[in-house]
Order: sequence, then C-alpha cells, then structure tokens
Amino acid sequence: MGLSVGIVGLPNVGKSTIFNALTAAGAQSANYPFCTIEPNVGIVPVVDSRLVKLAELAGSKDVIFTDLKVVDIAGLVRGASKGEGLGNQFLANIRETEAILHVVRCFVDENVVHVEGSVDPERDIEVIETELLLADLDALSKRGDRIGRLARVGQKEYIAEFEALTKAIAEVEKGTPLRASSLSVEERAALAPLSLITMKPVLYVANVAEGDLGNETPLLQKVRKVAAEKNGEVVVICGDLEAQISTLPESERDEFLHDMGLEEPGLNVLVRAAYKLLNLETFFTAGPKEARAWTIERGSKAPQAAGKIHSDFERGFIRAETIGFDDYVNFGGEQGAKAAGKMRSEGKEYLVEDGDVILFRFNV
Repeated sequence: MGLSVGIVGLPNVGKSTIFNALTAAGAQSANYPFCTIEPNVGIVPVVDSRLVKLAELAGSKDVIFTDLKVVDIAGLVRGASKGEGLGNQFLANIRETEAILHVVRCFVDENVVHVEGSVDPERDIEVIETELLLADLDALSKRGDRIGRLARVGQKEYIAEFEALTKAIAEVEKGTPLRASSLSVEERAALAPLSLITMKPVLYVANVAEGDLGNETPLLQKVRKVAAEKNGEVVVICGDLEAQISTLPESERDEFLHDMGLEEPGLNVLVRAAYKLLNLETFFTAGPKEARAWTIERGSKAPQAAGKIHSDFERGFIRAETIGFDDYVNFGGEQGAKAAGKMRSEGKEYLVEDGDVILFRFNV
C-alpha cells in the first residue's frame, strides 16, 4: 500500500472521533486535552461504488478496495514546537505521511471544552500552522547550518541545496506554508529528504454540528477562506454523526443515511478527497475471482500501472486491453463491451485514465 495521511488539530476538535469512525479501531476519545497519548494508526478502505458495480457484472467472488493508512497523533497546542503538550512528541510520525488532514472545529458545544477558550477556526488553524512552520524551520535551520559550511568551501553538489534551504527558511519565517510557497520543482526536490510538514498537501476537515450539515455557516466560511489562502482543500463532515454510522450494522446503514437525507457517509467523501489530494487515480481489474481497485499516480503509463499488480507484468508488458468504466457498465460487462467495439488495445505509451478496466497481456 504505502499511502498515508496524518491527522492534526487542536485537542477536542474531533480528531480521534473521526479517526475512530474512519478505522473502527477504537482510539480513545474524551473531553479533555491530551487524551490521545500514543499515535494511532489505522487502515481505511477507499470505498468506490464503481468497483461494487464492476464486481456485480463480472460475477466476482471478492471485492478488494484500495486503501490508505491514517495516523492520528495527540492534539497540538500553542507552544508544541517548544515542547508544550504531547503532540510535539509525535511530529515525526506525521513527517512520514504523504498528506495532512487538518481537523478544524466548526461547532459550538458548551459541554466540550476548547483549549483556547472559544471556537474560532481561523485562529485555531493559525495556531496549528504556526507550530508546524516552527517545526519545519528547526529542521531547515539544522540542515542549513551543515550544508552551508560545505557549500561555502566550494563543494558544488551542495550549493543548489543550500540555496533551496535559504529560500525555504525565508518563506517559513514569513509564515508561508511551503506548499503555498514560490519554491521551484527543483528546489522542492532538493528539500524532499527533509519530509517537511508544511510541504505536504493539506485537506482541512471542517467538523460541523449535525444541524449545520449542508449550511455555509460563518465558522465554515472562515475555514474556506483560510484554505484558499494556504493552498488547501476543504471537506465538511459531522464527526459525531459519522461515529454513529460507523457503529451500525452494514444492513442498517443505508436506511439510516436515507433518513438523514445523505447519499453516503461523509467519511467516504473524506477518504476519496484525501486520495485525490495525493494526485492519485484508480484503475480496475475484474474477473470471476475478484474485482480489485489499484492505485497509481495520475499520468502513469500502462506498463507502470501493470507493475502495480506484479513487476513481471511491467517487465514483460505487451499491451493493455482496456475498457472505460462507463462502457463496461453500459454494455453489461467485458463481453458486451468487446462485442460493441469498446475494448481498446493500448500500448506502452498509453496514459491510464481513472476508471479504466484493464486486462494486461505480458510475456513471462
């Protein structure tokens, strides 16, 4: 798998509630700061209704979704970069992930304390962002001290990296998350080994009250404003509602969602949004044994996609017999699509499209 996202936020914003609902892993959740004292890790399926439909048409015995690893750490507080609270102890866990889910409290509840004394999404985001920037500044400065000495004595291979470090430090000191900075592709590549937190794409998860679902409340509008400024995306969910849904038997969920006026759990939307944030797409394989989703980077060529199934498929690639998802469904499956002339034989330069249903031909 290898794909992972990290959940950050202040204490009592709903991080662990959302993590629990996502993973059904039973992470502790309570109404006081620092309840989460160890990083929680869960595997979350990327539920895709298209795969279910393919399985029906192909008569597949098993359905295998792609998935993400989700890491939940203790809530960060003001001063975390200097050792305040417990969240700072687990920033290394977040550095190892590929994207950030920043949970922001957008509900008012007198029974749930707020570590800052009031609910203000704009301020709350700034507190977390500042701590992450300071953590990145520390990593950049330490590396800069070392590389700077090497660059100054004329070791050319370090000059470009030192210039990238210097530019990144200037951006961070201005309060600019590195994902929204003016760093070039080459400069970002030079800094990649540092796994800088603010370089990672961010998805702001606005945790709203159940009664506010579907409404653009002032609190939600603040999140959207900050996200636009910091080059992030926004997903709106109600953590408490998702927690209720996650505890229901599968057979009762559809009825519950219908009664609530929802098409699907908000967590499905959240996970797909995180998946998209990582610039990933899905292709499918389908047969009597299994229907399966495979994760690739957007813009991957057919041999690279084949290699996700097995390295032998990539080495011995001959062609990719490809049917678009809509054609597969509209013509009743592989045989119907093939009879209608909708199966294409694609070569090594073919760029796989999201939703392609593929049968790879290869030499052993």
